[in-house]
Amino acid sequence: MSKLNELADLVTEGENEEVEELVKACIEDGIDPLEILNVGLVEPINVLGEQFRLGEIYVPELLIAAEAMKDGVEVLKPHLLSGDIKKAGKMLIATIKGDVHDIGKNLVAMLMESAGFEVVDLGMDVDPDDIVEAIEEDEDIQILGMSAMLTTTMYAMQDTIEALEEEGLRDRLKIMIGGAPVNQTFADKIGADVYTADAASAVEAAKALLS
Repeated sequence: MSKLNELADLVTEGENEEVEELVKACIEDGIDPLEILNVGLVEPINVLGEQFRLGEIYVPELLIAAEAMKDGVEVLKPHLLSGDIKKAGKMLIATIKGDVHDIGKNLVAMLMESAGFEVVDLGMDVDPDDIVEAIEEDEDIQILGMSAMLTTTMYAMQDTIEALEEEGLRDRLKIMIGGAPVNQTFADKIGADVYTADAASAVEAAKALLS
């Protein structure tokens, strides 16, 4: 079994300390940090997320694995953020009102920073008015990223975009959305610029939006 497959298994089992140690071992072996992130840490969470959606596992199992993944990401983060990185732009990111899922949002924020973006993270359960206020107060923000994991909360994205339009701020920035219940069709419907399915493609989309 490869180290990355072993790492994925440890994440799935929620073995926090073992995950941290194996991430360190992978780094020492010269494995690319992005590969460690995507294959060893993110992919097992994606698999568990699908199993959860299908009713094959329950919330505690998903949360235990997510905590192990977070611990692994913390070990990995300095290696993703290393190097002389040219500033690429500024992004505001948030999980929208009513939603307290932040794994995907945090991964996007981390990879955006590693690609040279300055990221302002408002956290979870963020009201549209708070997003509008943050954008009003910071003219350097070029991209708004919004995340939702529930069909019951995803329309808060639309509320946020409408609030930006009312304040005359919508045309000042690009809007990206992501999360399990949304897709490009939904992005088009609510007036967002782009949907991305994962953290890595979010970085590429952000670069393309500002190019």
